[in-house]
Amino acid sequence: MSISRRHFGLGLGALGLAACAGPRNLGGASAPAGIPDDLRPVPNAGYDAWVASFQGRAAAQGISAGTLAAAFRSAGFVPGAVTRDRNQPESNRTLEDYLSIAVSDERVAKGRAAYARQRPTLAALEARYGVDASIITAVWGLESFYGERRGDVPVISATSTLAYDGRRAAFFEQQLVAALRILQNGDVTPERMTGSWAGAMGHTQFIPTSYLQYAVDFTGDGRRDIWSDDPTDSLASTAAYLSRSGWTSGVRWGAEAADGALQPQPGGPRFAVTGNFRAIKRYNNSDLYAIGVGHLADRIAGGGPLRGSFPPDANGLTKEDRIRLQQRLTARGFDTGGADGVLGPKSRSAISAYQGSIGQAATGVPSVALLRSLG
Repeated sequence: MSISRRHFGLGLGALGLAACAGPRNLGGASAPAGIPDDLRPVPNAGYDAWVASFQGRAAAQGISAGTLAAAFRSAGFVPGAVTRDRNQPESNRTLEDYLSIAVSDERVAKGRAAYARQRPTLAALEARYGVDASIITAVWGLESFYGERRGDVPVISATSTLAYDGRRAAFFEQQLVAALRILQNGDVTPERMTGSWAGAMGHTQFIPTSYLQYAVDFTGDGRRDIWSDDPTDSLASTAAYLSRSGWTSGVRWGAEAADGALQPQPGGPRFAVTGNFRAIKRYNNSDLYAIGVGHLADRIAGGGPLRGSFPPDANGLTKEDRIRLQQRLTARGFDTGGADGVLGPKSRSAISAYQGSIGQAATGVPSVALLRSLG
């Protein structure tokens, strides 16, 4: 029985990846430059003891002493992985907000450029696996912003930290053993095996067990290299994954339809979906994600925005209202970090600051009255 690739992950296409300068070397462990300090190894005696005991279990599963020595030579406990794993927010994002990010104008434009740039490879993958080239491109776009946000955290450090932490010990120990098998197979070196804080890797964010099951060497160089700047093996591995998940060639994922059975947001557009929609959900078991992939693929292929409208939010604001609110706050010096109509933490902080500046309680809650007060 295979484990879902998205048993854990990065949220939407690695949007949360942040850069932080200042490499630090503690206890012989290291991490690439440009990642947050809390995702750099720190000394931890309990972790060291756990690694010592784990190595016996790994050896019993066929991991060689040489592989273990090379893998753990620069690995260490990364506290930020534990913090993030324990504090993943429950998702209550609406479809409208999700698509505002997943199918933003920037993501569509970059997707069309990426599709054109990789056209020969994508055509070959479509011919081999039967998966639409635009769907492969859309998964790439959501998972790593077309390779721009692949993650810089050493996978051995991330998975061993989370296995030691214990909240999902069995799952992450399985991912750690799988990562060691990948190293033992010679597909990548420990230094190049980087990914998310939870160990998802490459252009399309494969977890180690899924890599072992689905990754392919499409370039023919003898390695299934999803870490390379060349996305070929990553895109091929995604096509192979979707193909083996039941993708039917020549059938759309679905479409917006007035009489569709799927309506993720009350009052919003409806969708009629096919078995290929369910194949996308094998990649990430979320209706929003699958609609995001399908709609982004349609836009990359030249399609237009959704025709249906979304109702006002719980505060009575439409997306256009929220964009105006962000624009007006920013113009007043309260930076919202952009004007996309999605009121995230930065927008709510700006609202709170503005409310305080006019003598109101700093709730961070938007309203029609607040928008009017901004002129």
